[in-house]
Amino acid sequence: MSRAGRLGAQTALVAAQMGRPPREPWRVGSRCRFGFPTTIVSPPELGDGTPFPTLGWLTCPYLAEQVAALESAGAIDAWSRAAAQDPALAEALRALDARVRAARAVEAAGPDRCAGVGVAGQQDPLLVKCLHAHVALRLLGFEDPIGGEVLAQVGTACEDERCARLGESEEPL
Repeated sequence: MSRAGRLGAQTALVAAQMGRPPREPWRVGSRCRFGFPTTIVSPPELGDGTPFPTLGWLTCPYLAEQVAALESAGAIDAWSRAAAQDPALAEALRALDARVRAARAVEAAGPDRCAGVGVAGQQDPLLVKCLHAHVALRLLGFEDPIGGEVLAQVGTACEDERCARLGESEEPL
């Protein structure tokens, strides 16, 4: 398959994973053990000029479903309470926030239009807004204590290679 064909198939797969086309520009940030994208990375300004503070976006349908179930069960509030009560967690989240802002500035290749916010667009790193963002960051290699704990609870990949059925190709892209 040509490079253009692979990119088109990869875009189709990511769109199928997300249930909509990814907003441009983006690149695959991490892959599951089967070779399918689990996260995409976007700069802090999209192609149409829209500010976009979310550095990493979780695309894996299995993980997105598992994380959504935790969010529905109250995990966001639980993590926010934990961050307010646990000084070590609070310090880890502040450090994560600084690393995400620095990485986003690099990804911008210029001014970061979202420099005033951190993880998932939050101004306060101790207020947890989106577990999906934390899981995406952990999959991207960030030392994210929330993302790490969530992945420890739900695992890092499905057991059935469901993404093979989503794209135009049966081969990992």
